[in-house]
Amino acid sequence: MLATGTTVTTAGLTQVDREKIYQWINELSSPETRENALLELSKKRESVSDLAPMLWHSCGTIAALLQEIVNIYPSINPPTLTAHQSNRVCNALALLQCVASHVETRSAFLAAHIPLFLYPFLHTVSKTRPFEYLRLTSLGVIGALVKTDEQEVINFLLTTEIIPLCLRIMESGSELSKTVATFILQKILLDDTGLAYICQTYERFSHVAMILGKMVLQLSKEPSARLLKHVVRCYLRLSDNSRAREALRQCLPDQLKDTTFAQVLKDDSTTKRWLAQLVKNLQEGQVTDPRGIPLPPQ
Repeated sequence: MLATGTTVTTAGLTQVDREKIYQWINELSSPETRENALLELSKKRESVSDLAPMLWHSCGTIAALLQEIVNIYPSINPPTLTAHQSNRVCNALALLQCVASHVETRSAFLAAHIPLFLYPFLHTVSKTRPFEYLRLTSLGVIGALVKTDEQEVINFLLTTEIIPLCLRIMESGSELSKTVATFILQKILLDDTGLAYICQTYERFSHVAMILGKMVLQLSKEPSARLLKHVVRCYLRLSDNSRAREALRQCLPDQLKDTTFAQVLKDDSTTKRWLAQLVKNLQEGQVTDPRGIPLPPQ
């Protein structure tokens, strides 16, 4: 039931629409009516601006959404997840993404450590469509968090295993999952705390650099302008750190230095500019011999 004393506004909705939203939220508390309520509310999440506070402040709703998530843990290992199960839990995840995105509920969402309930889904490796959809939707919740550019989001994520989880998906996921996982890593790197964390130890940096390098090699065979854009931005941000910059001079893939991606990027002035800046960053401060050839590190 909706908590008494909670004031929420649903701008642009008629009284009938508003009553339906309230009804579906109340129906989430009952296992018999939950599946249809999940479906209907997930369809409305874009059009109801204050759906997130309504969900968060209604009695038992978040518990019901978490129950939907926990209910499919047994289908992860061994991997027996069906399309129907995947669709149902992804509707619950879509509502959690709504809560993660909203300024009024984001902090409480993080304080309750709700993203951790999604990590078992990111650990899965099955290539079947139900699992791909589950991973992609779970990544979408984390992506919605980092999109806000809030310091508390990065601080929270750095206390969890999100970076190795994203790196594994970046290496072996579908193109769409790789793109969202790389976007999450990019957002973490763009934060000063995130950049410092990844460059703090050689092990962390080398893991990130190794996966990015593998992705460049793969992209040279199967180009994707959108994915390449995020990869280049990650490299460019790493080059802002002096220790990472030194290491990248040795390990930046040749494909980013030659014309391998010229055709893919011909209409993408932003990524071309980032790539040029990356190469420039790595050249600056290099010691050269009189013939202009960079000297090997001592």
